[in-house]
Amino acid sequence: MPNITKQALIQEIAKSTGFVRNDIKTVVEQFLDLVGEKLIEGNTIEIRGFGTFACKPRKARPARNPRTGETVQIEERMVPTFKFSNDIKDKINALEGVIGEAVEAPEEVTAESEI
Repeated sequence: MPNITKQALIQEIAKSTGFVRNDIKTVVEQFLDLVGEKLIEGNTIEIRGFGTFACKPRKARPARNPRTGETVQIEERMVPTFKFSNDIKDKINALEGVIGEAVEAPEEVTAESEI
């Protein structure tokens, strides 16, 4: 499956809404910046029907340097996570097709979907 870039998403939104591309770019970048800022502040961001952004602690653990074989200690840290909503999971699992092959998304998963 091909990767979809931020620019490609902006272009798709501009095409489907008729809004000016630069305005959409500003909104998308502000949204992403705000999500990052709120995660740094320790907040969880829930977008109903889409998913939840959060930061979770990961315990300290030993790891191995693959080049040298040396064991190193990785300190406890916070890791950003994203969990899709059950709505999105159900829509993805309802797609007919072989895993790994591109399939057409049903109408309700396209850009017209409410976020």
